[in-house]
Amino acid sequence: MKTSSKRFNVFGVGNAMVDILALVPDEFIQDESLDKGGMRLVDAATQASLMEKLTDTPLKMRSGGSAANTILAIAQSGGAAIYTGKVSDDENGKFYRQDMIEANVGFEVAPAHVYVPTGTCLVLTTPDAERTMCTHLGVSTSLAETDIHVDHLADSDMVYVEGYLWDVESPRQASVRTMEEAKRAGVRISYTFSDPFLVNRFTDDFRNITREYCDVIFCNAEEIQHFIGDESLEGACRALGEMVELAFVTNGADGCFVVRRGEMTHVPGFSVKAIDTVGAGDAFAGGVLYGLTNGLDDIQAAKWGNFLASRIVTIQGARLDGDFHGKLAEVIG
Repeated sequence: MKTSSKRFNVFGVGNAMVDILALVPDEFIQDESLDKGGMRLVDAATQASLMEKLTDTPLKMRSGGSAANTILAIAQSGGAAIYTGKVSDDENGKFYRQDMIEANVGFEVAPAHVYVPTGTCLVLTTPDAERTMCTHLGVSTSLAETDIHVDHLADSDMVYVEGYLWDVESPRQASVRTMEEAKRAGVRISYTFSDPFLVNRFTDDFRNITREYCDVIFCNAEEIQHFIGDESLEGACRALGEMVELAFVTNGADGCFVVRRGEMTHVPGFSVKAIDTVGAGDAFAGGVLYGLTNGLDDIQAAKWGNFLASRIVTIQGARLDGDFHGKLAEVIG
């Protein structure tokens, strides 16, 4: 359903993390003094120590990162996508590259030849399905302007940049270069706020990004209310609509709001039994971006995004399994 002559639907930029999934007893969480159900940033030594204690535990590894999961969802929808994130020339970095390629996602960033490991997110799931995460960002924070492949960017219908990059100087400059080059090449720019914490911390920066660069914004209800400073979701959506041409605002099981030039449309979600909401926003954005770059209108794209989000919340993990393109016609009607 590709509608342009560009090689890629979407050029994504974000952190590159290897997700390492393990089933553990509650005692493991207690013994390591972890906050059950929470996420903790850890250093390389702590992550290595935790991994050593899981030597006899079966582990499942997946390439990941927020924007990476969005790009993977585009590929699983039948789209053409490429991802830019930084990994090292270590075993995890080699795994990440191969896993992305096997998922039909382009990944051509040169590895970092420094003694800093590839970023990892250790996901510890207890018998009650609670997920406790220990994240070591590793070399992902070394993403630089020079890692942005300008020719591939210009050969894409849209770029997608994650807000998480704004937290560290080098990735911040890489994200700015991505948006500058996209603007210069006439490539549409989409941006995700990523996290309410970032919105609170960088409100003015995110407002400038939205006004200066963005054609499409992705955020959730909590993020937009922090961003606008309006307790009313409808009021916040309309205010955002005055700043950007198109926005998609997710609201949990209620679905999403599509805001185009201030006009707001509610698109209902799909009724499912959710067991894990991690990754829902990433899958949603992937579905929407696939739609916008493959001939769907805003509402159809939002429906497809809602559908993919409804699939991810029924499984453990932040990444979809399988190919979903065959379900598209049934979902969008």
